[in-house]
Amino acid sequence: MSGKRIIAFLGVVAVLFGAIVWTSPDFVRGVRLGLDLKGGFEILYEASPIEGGQQVTPESLRETAKSLESRVDALGIAEPEITTEGSNRIRVKLAGVTNEEEVREIIKKPVNLTFRAPDGTIELKGSDFVENGARVEYDQVGNPLVTIKLKDAKKFEDVTTRLTGQTLSIYLDDELLSSPVVNYPITGGSAQISGDYTLEEARKLRDTINLGALPLKLTEKYTQSVGATLGQQSLEQTVQAGIIGTLIILVFLVILYRLPGVVACISLITYTWLLIIVYNLMHATLTLPGIAAFVLGIGMAVDANIITAERIKEEIRSGKSLLSSLKAGSKSSFRTIMDANVTSIISSLVLYYIGNGAIRGFALTMILSILLSVLTNVFFSRFLIHLLAKSNVFTKPFYYGVKEAEIREL
Repeated sequence: MSGKRIIAFLGVVAVLFGAIVWTSPDFVRGVRLGLDLKGGFEILYEASPIEGGQQVTPESLRETAKSLESRVDALGIAEPEITTEGSNRIRVKLAGVTNEEEVREIIKKPVNLTFRAPDGTIELKGSDFVENGARVEYDQVGNPLVTIKLKDAKKFEDVTTRLTGQTLSIYLDDELLSSPVVNYPITGGSAQISGDYTLEEARKLRDTINLGALPLKLTEKYTQSVGATLGQQSLEQTVQAGIIGTLIILVFLVILYRLPGVVACISLITYTWLLIIVYNLMHATLTLPGIAAFVLGIGMAVDANIITAERIKEEIRSGKSLLSSLKAGSKSSFRTIMDANVTSIISSLVLYYIGNGAIRGFALTMILSILLSVLTNVFFSRFLIHLLAKSNVFTKPFYYGVKEAEIREL
């Protein structure tokens, strides 16, 4: 029976490490790097209406961010990060960009919504529409359509009279969004744009028209550039420091705690591997603060193993049997570990809620690190150590870092 548990332990470790060695190169290459590691630039824009007396709305800010993302995608820039902050700010992070000035000139231009005749003549502009006047409604058979309102009813009537039977195409910048047909002259300044739209397409068209009705001007408030060479150097030095520190910790654990230290090393390597996998699955961007949180998470994971090992040593010194010591030590350490992790998660959630940019990246990495640490360095470690203890091979206190003379008589 003891041999089977040893074989099971070795089998679990062999399969696990085989998977780690086989998949790690692809997972590491698949991690998205932030501009501080890859090079690029970051800009914080403040949005304001082009026409005075108007207000920036959450919808117009959000749609402006979407239009910026479309412009960046059209430039061939991979994986841009464009987020809104507060009531009137947009943060743009573009990694791996070399033609910085050209890109900055393109993305800061106001959104240009136009309605064009078949010959390309611009008949209406976004400013001709009532702010937030576009709505999604449904026809008699339940198909979605978009209703619009214009400021100048007479101008709209003249345009639709001239283009009756022809298309009045809708463009965002130079991208064709839709080409509805004008069936008859429209009076009153209100109209319906119908077609074979899905609900999602109708909502997108509505948002675009509302965005064009309140075009925003973007003013740079903050900018930061990182060269590709500097970013690569930062990545190499950070990874090198992390590997050296981790190796020192692993050696320390094995020397001081022996068998629990070996189990801790296995769980720490597993924890690191799983965290990289989660990063890939979430398409998260790794930044220098994220690496700092990554390393801090390893420290917390080591702490969890040390607390458990020390509690087990205390129980063994008290004269309890090995299995009783493992059970009591694991139980008492679990409460301490969970208290520390729960408070850390709460702090990270607060940072994520009130922070932005790099602070959010740090907080997100910390939360993921803590959750995976509990999974690997508490439950998985406990499973492995109990598997070894129940094999009846490693029964001497020496294997758990306890000297015979330290054990008190019952």
